[in-house]
Formats: sequence, C-alpha cells, structure tokens
Amino acid sequence: MRAPPYRWPDGKRSALCFTADVDAEAPYLWTHRAGLPRHLALLEQRRFGPREGLWRILDMLDRLEIRGTFFTPSVVAELHPQILPALVERGHEVGLHGHLHEIVAETTQTEFEEALDRSLAVFEAQTKARPAGFRSPAWELTPGMIDALKVRAIAYDSSLSGFDHPYEIDGLVEIPVQWQIDDAVFFRFFGGGVDKWPPARAADVGEAWIEEFEAGRAYGQLLMITIHPWISGRAQRVAMLERVLAHVAARDDVWIATAGEIARWHVESGNAGIYAVESGLDAPAAAIAASPVTRRSAR
Repeated sequence: MRAPPYRWPDGKRSALCFTADVDAEAPYLWTHRAGLPRHLALLEQRRFGPREGLWRILDMLDRLEIRGTFFTPSVVAELHPQILPALVERGHEVGLHGHLHEIVAETTQTEFEEALDRSLAVFEAQTKARPAGFRSPAWELTPGMIDALKVRAIAYDSSLSGFDHPYEIDGLVEIPVQWQIDDAVFFRFFGGGVDKWPPARAADVGEAWIEEFEAGRAYGQLLMITIHPWISGRAQRVAMLERVLAHVAARDDVWIATAGEIARWHVESGNAGIYAVESGLDAPAAAIAASPVTRRSAR
C-alpha cells in the first residue's frame, strides 16, 4: 500500500536543505593512499575550496539568511583546522563524511569504524560538540555501516535515495539525496584528457534545479541540494546557486532547514514509522539465486 503524503511543519508544502560536501583534498588522498605523486594540478584544483570557494558560498548563504549542513572529511578538518569552527560560528551544521573520503567498495567494516571513530574525535576536539549526522563518501552505504552509526548514536544518515523525503532504514533516519541535484555530475572536470565531456553551463543547471523544485512541490518533495566548494565556489556557479536559492526562498510554503533539523522533525512528528524500511538484501539475493539465468550461467 502506498504511504500517505509526507507532512512538513506548519503546513508547509515542501522543503529545501542546502548541503555541501567539503571534500577538498580528501578523495585525492584516498586514491593515492599507497603513495602520493609529486604532482600539483589536481591538488590545487581541490585546494581552491578551502582557500576561496567555501567562503564565497558562506557569504552567499549569509546574504540569503540560509543555514546549511556541511559534511566534512576529518582529514580536511585536520589539514584546515579553521573550517569546522568557522562553520559552527556562522550558524551552520557540520556533519561526518569519512576520514579520507573512504570509498565503501574499497573499505572493510573495521576500516570504516576506525575512520568513523577518528572523525568523531576530530569533530569533538574542534567544535566541542558531537555531530548528529553522517554522509557516506560517494553516497554508498551497507547494513553494517548503518549498525555502526546506530551504535555510536549518530542521529541520521544522508547518503541514500529511497524516497524524496525523510524515511528510516534499519531504524536509522535517512535524509535522502538525489544525484540530479548534485553539482559534481555537471561541473567536475579534471582536464588532461581524462574527461569525456566539458562542464555544463551553470545557468542551464540552475534552470533544471528550479524545474525540479517546482515539479517536486506537488509531491511534498525535499529538495536536497548538494555542492562541493572546490567545484561550486567558482564565480558563475555561486551566482547560479544564489538565483536558485532565492527562487525557493521566495515561496512562503517551503520549509528551509538543515539536515539535522529535518531529522529531528521526522522523529518528533507523526511521520516517524510511516516510511520505515529495511535494507533487505536477503530477498534480492534469493531472487538472483532462484533465477533460471543464474542457474544456467553457474553450470
């Protein structure tokens, strides 16, 4: 049976959450964890985020009086110890995002938990508070990771896309993401012949995001915008983000909130339990095993 429409606070029709993954150097360090090459171009691209891009985005959010959630790998916090305190001081939420931006398919459960514990220690040391939320690098999650987050009393995750409003998976609150409202798929460009197409025009992406917002309002959708300061801190893209956010903020039936505020609303409102699901890997595995195609290929 289909679940009823999601209920937002104060009769709001839909919601917006602005998030940033402050990856900076972390993914590059993970890729080269066996040994860092003596090259600078890609590192310098990513260092633009902590040097310039992040602060431009924060100034833009100040102009619009919008608070966001900034998921930050703890190695970035160690390399740039000014970032987490500055985010908190300016009224934003900070959330966990791995240590070295560990890719789930390349990380054991033990390694994940070690990185999670290190991240918690860094955040608590730099902000004097325990973060409420987690977002997995590259938006992947396993049942074991969910269990580890719950054991450590992490209040919510923001890595999956099973609904376009909050839900629960294996008992953990999920604040869902959406790839088509992520800047990296449109703008990430490394050069040197590795890219298969040029970056998209920011104005076109902004128009598409406004169209998604307007269409999604009919469904009570959460517009979860995800950007990366090293990517969207460039001038044209900051201007685009400001236009999109101003368009949304002009609607008086939209709730604009941090991921943590949305997670608390979900738990404290009548929505809790209505959209609860299980990760459910056993049934798909059994279906594969029972497939005639699978049985033939095993012969």
